[in-house]
Parts: sequence; structure tokens; C-alpha cells
Amino acid sequence: MAALDPEPRLVLLGVHDSALVSKVSAGINVLLLSFMILSGFIKGDLHNWQLTEQDYKLAASGSSDSYSLGPLGSGGFVPFGFEGILRGAAMPFYSYFGLNAIITTGKETPNPQRSIPWSIGIIISICFLAYSGVSAALTLMVPYYQIHPYNPLPQAFHHVGWAPAGYFVAVVILCALFYSLLLVMLTMSRLICAMAEDGLLFRGLGQIYARRGTPIVAILVSAILSGITALLLEIFRVVELMSVGALFVYFLVTFSVLVLRYQPDQSFSNKEKVEEEIEMEPIVEGNPSPSVPEAGTSNPLKSLCNPISTTPTLKSGQIVYGCTFLLVLLLTILSLLLAQWPSHVFSGDPGFTAGAVLLLLLIAGITAIIWRQPQNPSPLPFRVPALPMLPVLSIFVNVYLMMQMYSVTWAQFGIWNIVGLAIYFGYGIRHSLE
Repeated sequence: MAALDPEPRLVLLGVHDSALVSKVSAGINVLLLSFMILSGFIKGDLHNWQLTEQDYKLAASGSSDSYSLGPLGSGGFVPFGFEGILRGAAMPFYSYFGLNAIITTGKETPNPQRSIPWSIGIIISICFLAYSGVSAALTLMVPYYQIHPYNPLPQAFHHVGWAPAGYFVAVVILCALFYSLLLVMLTMSRLICAMAEDGLLFRGLGQIYARRGTPIVAILVSAILSGITALLLEIFRVVELMSVGALFVYFLVTFSVLVLRYQPDQSFSNKEKVEEEIEMEPIVEGNPSPSVPEAGTSNPLKSLCNPISTTPTLKSGQIVYGCTFLLVLLLTILSLLLAQWPSHVFSGDPGFTAGAVLLLLLIAGITAIIWRQPQNPSPLPFRVPALPMLPVLSIFVNVYLMMQMYSVTWAQFGIWNIVGLAIYFGYGIRHSLE
């Protein structure tokens, strides 16, 4: 145990014993973000949001740094337009991956049904404000094309003449890195343990240390895997791989929310199947009378927009399943068009523009069909609002951001999935309890 890094040893203490370390580290992170934001407004220059080509030439002629200037855009606030915002947003999306720590450790909280939704909402709001504030402060202190690619925050203070503050920020960043490692170790070990308990992974990975109640084997395995990944892959590739993985997970969650809201209860679904089997039995005795079709069942197309029942049925659930799969396909094609050929789409190219408009019309029509289907009225502590519009928008954003990734990242993501599928079909599918 003495040979372990500090992070695994802290996680081995359990959630409650490592909570103090997490609180201290989180406090240091908040201190760094607050200091950075305040410094940006104090030492910032609004001219950095109104840069011209002449400013770029002056910076290039007087630059003595060891790294070259970044590319020139238009202006300083949004120099690369909305496309640049989305392309940049796809890169640091892994920053929100810490939400998994709330979900995977939810069973260790007193009231997870109430605390988990509230925690997710609060953390997303804080992260949004923190990242937006730091980005604004950084671009106010340093022109966007002079931001250091590997050491942006400390170098920003050197740029404005606050060298001691730059060293202070560098030390605090190391503390923040320690906290991030601790959070990842905590999340990954709990996830491995949960999958091992279900049988998706080897049972031995779910072994619990009786004295502390911590998954000791899962913690050690996650530490080894993290070290190997950091050793073999460049940091840029790791960031992209984590981002595409996070986006894909959020896409699956949104897809599940959209589909499951329109599915009937399991007991009602089984009862409906039995009734359908009884109705299909032939009538042997008696004079058969001409059958009169029920209202709404004679025209299958009419039932898409005017379902008979006000509660979900097996048929309405199947309609939502089919429409959602078709919706994902159309959104993927639209995202591919907007991500790879945006200039052709928005410049008025007849083929690309007509294709985008046709896709939008089909997406709107399928969304309307899903909207007309009855929703499951079961009371839940937390329900996603504005269905189906909000999940459809979320699916589009997630897929579009995934389309911003490089082909190398998709190749690594494919290998990652192949390994996971091999473990699942080779072991998990035969041992899973579900």
C-alpha cells in the first residue's frame, strides 16, 4: 500500500473519510477561479475583444516567445464565429464528466431521489458560470492569438506583469489536478464495482473491504488503467477521447429519456399482450357477424397523430421507438452536413440547402408524431420537462459536437467500444443478473 499514489490511498478510505480532502480541494478550485475572474476584470483590456489585423501584425513582429501566434480571426470576442464556439465546446466537454461522481455515489447519500437532481442542476450552473468567467477573464488579459497553448493561466499573469500571481496560480492548478484525479478515481472505482456486482465484469472486481466498505480491487484496477492510459496517449488525444465518450453517454441518456417516457408500465404491457392473444383466437361456434372496426384502428396512419388511449400502450410505445430511431438517423445526417460543409449549407448552395431544409421538415414531422403519443403518468421525484423538444435538441447538440472530433479520436473510440463489446459478449451477457 505504501507504493500507491496518494489518490488511490485516499479513495480506499471511503467516501466519508475522503470527503474532507474533497472539500478542501474544491475550496482551492473555487479560490483559483474567483482569483482568475477578478484579476481578469482588474487587469483586462476591452481592446482585446476588438482586435484588428494590424494588432496581429504588431504582435507577430514584436513577439519573442518560443511558440508561434495562433490563427487570426475576425475581431476579438468571437473571432471564429458560432462555428468556432461549437468546435471549441466539443473539446472541453469532458469537464462536465464529473457529474458521474454524483450518479455513481448516489446510493451512499441519505435521500438520492431528491439530492441527485438538485446536485446536478447546481453543479452544471456553477461549472457554466466558472468556465465562462475564466474564459472571459483570460481573453481580456491576453489577446486570443497570444494565449499559451499549454500553460495559459500562469502565462496570462506574466503577460500583464503579475509574475508572482502566475506562480501562485501554477501551484493552485497542481492542487486542482490532484482533486480531479481523486474525483476520477472515486467515480471509476464505483462504476467498476457496480458492474462487477451485476456480473457485467468479473465478480472479483466487486470485492469490498469490510472495515472501510470500499471496493479495494476496483480502486487498484482503476488506478492501474489510469496510469497506463496517461503513459501511452498524448494529453490532447486523452481529452478528445474523454469528450467523445462523455457526449456519447449523454446522447444515450437523452435517447432513453425520450423513449421511456412514452412506454407503458410493465404490468399493463403484459396484460395488453394477453388481451391481444385472446382477440386473435378464431371463433368456432355461432354465426360470425361482420366485424366492425374500432374507431381509430381502421387507419393506422391516423393513429400516429390521434391515438385512442390517453395512457401509453404497447402500440404507442413501439411507434415512439421507431420514430426515435429514425429521428436519430436524420439528426446525424443533419449534424454531418452542418459540421463538414457549413459554408455550402449557409451560402445558398441548392443541393446542400435543400437537403438541410428537407431534413428539418422530416425532423419536425417525426417530433410532432412523438409529441402526440400519450406519456406515462407515473409520478417521479424528478421528470425532464418539455418533452419531446428538449431531448430532441439535446440529441442534436450531442451528435453535432461529436461530429467536431478528429478521425483519430473516432478510431480510438471504436477500439474502446470493440474491447467493451468483447468483454460484454464474452463474459457479461452470460453472467449479468439483469
